[in-house]
Amino acid sequence: MMIGEVSAKSGLPIHTLRYYEKIGLVPKPSRDAGGRRYYDPEILDWLTFISRLKDLGMPIRDRVRFARLRSEGEQTVVERRELLEIYRTGLAQKIAELTETLEVLDYKIANYDEIGRKKTA
Repeated sequence: MMIGEVSAKSGLPIHTLRYYEKIGLVPKPSRDAGGRRYYDPEILDWLTFISRLKDLGMPIRDRVRFARLRSEGEQTVVERRELLEIYRTGLAQKIAELTETLEVLDYKIANYDEIGRKKTA
């Protein structure tokens, strides 16, 4: 896939893809005779994954570290798992906090519904 197609399918701007390549977040693609980047289709799964890491708040330095470890192969599986576990723990805590907030909002909304019913009765 050419860079424009990867951009369209991933939703990432072309300049972001070039930046990710420059900092080592995505592997350097092969080039055609004209020097244009050519990406394997599997890059889309990787881009989705690193976008999710970004969404959960993983800083770019840790995403680059993870990408470097991934490129080093299976001998880094333990280190990659440990890195993901750190962010998983943080995400689980955030979900718990949001669930608690949702419960408070649901309680308030139900309370206001009850007040509204009493006024119309």
